[in-house]
Amino acid sequence: MNRNWSYVFIGGIIEVIWVSGLKHASTWLEWLITAASIALSFWLIIEASKRLPVGTVYAVFTGLGTAGTVIAEMLFFHEPFHLTKIILIALLLTGVIGLKFVTDQDRSKEGTV
Repeated sequence: MNRNWSYVFIGGIIEVIWVSGLKHASTWLEWLITAASIALSFWLIIEASKRLPVGTVYAVFTGLGTAGTVIAEMLFFHEPFHLTKIILIALLLTGVIGLKFVTDQDRSKEGTV
């Protein structure tokens, strides 16, 4: 995995922090962390989008953020566990991973990896 894809994955993980912060932040420090997380995750995505297809970058970023947020809500904020949610998250992540691999294959055919 190259640096640009690392930016996407790290940005997706940081997205979980700021999305959860939008719901749960209650002190000025928590809001500061939320705001900093928003800025950092978007900077990472902007940097990755300069060198990777923007549609794929955004799909992977939001897919990871969505899956991570649902899992974080269940693990840390006591949202109810539903097997259906887990199955649908697995389906979502399968699509996200597939997009990444197809994009990498397309770029290697072009000779631009």
